[in-house]
Amino acid sequence: MLEAAYNDSRGVTAEFNKNVLSVLNRELDADFDLDAFEHVARWDPENLWVDIRLRSTVNQVVNVAALDMLAPFGAGEEMRTEISTKFLRPGLDAIYSEAGLELTDWWTDPEGLYALSLARAV
Repeated sequence: MLEAAYNDSRGVTAEFNKNVLSVLNRELDADFDLDAFEHVARWDPENLWVDIRLRSTVNQVVNVAALDMLAPFGAGEEMRTEISTKFLRPGLDAIYSEAGLELTDWWTDPEGLYALSLARAV
């Protein structure tokens, strides 16, 4: 279900992901060809996150002029652009506790797929 959400059929998430290349082009005078990369999103059940990457579709060398750097990419090579972490309630309880917080409320949808939590300082 999460992979389907991050690989939506309209390509909204892919476009959002590729925007990082547009930012690098603009801010670092790079020459990334957005059409030479494809969006990849995979669920990682061990880490409870969606690993989001861009995969080069061709062998290419990108010039990042502001850094005086050439970045080679092989066809099929991936670069991580985001990790979207998901939390289960027990893990979030522990994270809050480490931060000096206490989970006070937990609201979910009827299927328990999404949650909103409220915490307060201990």
